[in-house]
Amino acid sequence: MNFLRKIAGLGNSWQMDRFEETASRTLQAELPSGRVLVALSGGVDSAVLAALLARAIGDRLVPILVDTGLLREGEVDGIREAFASFPFTLRIVDASARFLEALAEVSDPEEKRRRIGGLFIDVFTEEARKFPDIRYLAQGTIYPDVIESAGSGGSAQVIKSHHNVGGLPDRLPFPLVEPLRFLFKDEVRTLGRTLGLPARLVERQPFPGPGLAVRVLGPVTRESVRLLRASDRIFLEELEASGYLGQTSQAFAVLLPVRSVAVKGDGRAYEPVVALRAVVTEDFMTAHAARLPVDFLARVANRITNEVPGISRVVYDITGKPPATIEWE
Repeated sequence: MNFLRKIAGLGNSWQMDRFEETASRTLQAELPSGRVLVALSGGVDSAVLAALLARAIGDRLVPILVDTGLLREGEVDGIREAFASFPFTLRIVDASARFLEALAEVSDPEEKRRRIGGLFIDVFTEEARKFPDIRYLAQGTIYPDVIESAGSGGSAQVIKSHHNVGGLPDRLPFPLVEPLRFLFKDEVRTLGRTLGLPARLVERQPFPGPGLAVRVLGPVTRESVRLLRASDRIFLEELEASGYLGQTSQAFAVLLPVRSVAVKGDGRAYEPVVALRAVVTEDFMTAHAARLPVDFLARVANRITNEVPGISRVVYDITGKPPATIEWE
């Protein structure tokens, strides 16, 4: 910033309202006819994408939420409520059985993303057949997704594929529309506020497109998702009740592919381990672990081990980014 302003002599003239106006005009020109299918996840990026497209093309927008069976507890109802006031009808497709079947016995995170990305396109294609004038598919890809998937056009190495970048099949049934592709997360939030989105959507913490599949390390099963979903809910509940949720940029639980010996009642248990992850960041390109009090973490661990049958050990991840990514997979 010092170089740009003081040395290069550039002014601070770029404003998000100008981006919104330019993007709207560009979308109107590039999408002159036909409907646009948009993938809603309930996260910040897809919400801002939907609002921007609604502003640009109005009722030609067809938003779809695919229930993959990999969403957080109460997520579908929360998304339905959050978008109730939007000027479009949200379609919810329950494809949970198909996604869980596709991920059975799959441990490699890149293969998980490829299968999820491919199945998303299959579901969207099936839904698009119900609207004969669907012409485009829109996704809320943002610049950190592009960088980590090495999709920005250089010789960058793939860190991890995002299902809406490197996880998509090479041939798509529709042209892909990604108007947020070169925005960072903080810029997306600013755009959301410019578009008049409510704070509960704009300030929401990120949730990965592949959902809990990339927070279950190892094979994804109904049981592993149950364990993770319940543990994640407790962690977020305690963060909110204690006032720490607003001090973190992203917080979640991870189910590890290891088991640990424990004592439950008078017997021996050998059960999976849950890791807690909470980070603070400005742009999601670098991050440091949130310095949560030990007493707080102990309370969360006690609740998880007492309330989630099948979990008997909880650890806290204090690794920064880099070297670690924010998500484990």
